[in-house]
Amino acid sequence: MNNEYLPFRSEILEVIKHADVEYTFRMSYDRGKEHPVKPGQFFEISIPKYGEAPISVSGITDHSLDFTIRKVGSLTDEIFENYVGGHFFMRGPYGNGFDVNMFKGKEIVLVTGGSGLSPVHGVIDYFADHMDECKSLTVISGFESPADILFKADLKRWIDDGMNFICTVDKAPEEGDYDGHVGLVTQYIPELPLKDFDNAIAVVVGPPMMIKFSIQELIKLGFDEEKIWLSESRKMCCGLGKCGHCRIGKVYVCQDGPVFKYTELRTLID
Repeated sequence: MNNEYLPFRSEILEVIKHADVEYTFRMSYDRGKEHPVKPGQFFEISIPKYGEAPISVSGITDHSLDFTIRKVGSLTDEIFENYVGGHFFMRGPYGNGFDVNMFKGKEIVLVTGGSGLSPVHGVIDYFADHMDECKSLTVISGFESPADILFKADLKRWIDDGMNFICTVDKAPEEGDYDGHVGLVTQYIPELPLKDFDNAIAVVVGPPMMIKFSIQELIKLGFDEEKIWLSESRKMCCGLGKCGHCRIGKVYVCQDGPVFKYTELRTLID
């Protein structure tokens, strides 16, 4: 009988610093054949004596997984003390994630805020390498300041691969050489160059207010509500649907999600 709460050990292969409080940890993962991973799924990452936390997968290769982690508490404080050569304990994958097949042949729009770029990073990576499998791919990604922008090296590569990537910050710095977009992500949604709304799909991930107003703009633009998807990680704890912390009505976010259709999630009253 398997103990579903028993984690496995994973070595830290690489650490990529994005900002003062956000790093990506590249972890060894050789269980892909037995336990394949989708973008948007999550693992419970733990350190003995410090606890565990659900962290979304932000990158997938044959032998590794990326986790982009924000330093916000005692567990993540301890995680940030572990670098290459160290290890974490993990269990998963959990949740439904994003199936890249549902995006194929479509005009894809991804709207993200801050660390909301992490759960869809794998989707962007896939289509960056397979642009012929979608009609178009537009990403609008907002950050508080230039210093908070994640995945800078990837942004350049994605743009070079031919996608329309709009990276914007809430406020331009008074000093420095930033010459990119400024403003909320919502102001760029009406400018989306979409041709066929019947064949378009959107994903919105980020802070609640950003999600609310981004969805309003997408609907005003002509998006079918059934074709808007969200990633919701509210109060996920055990990952197994046992503890009940993430339950909203009859829905367990950790198992029925964290990926939902907008039309499903909007009916849930927390």
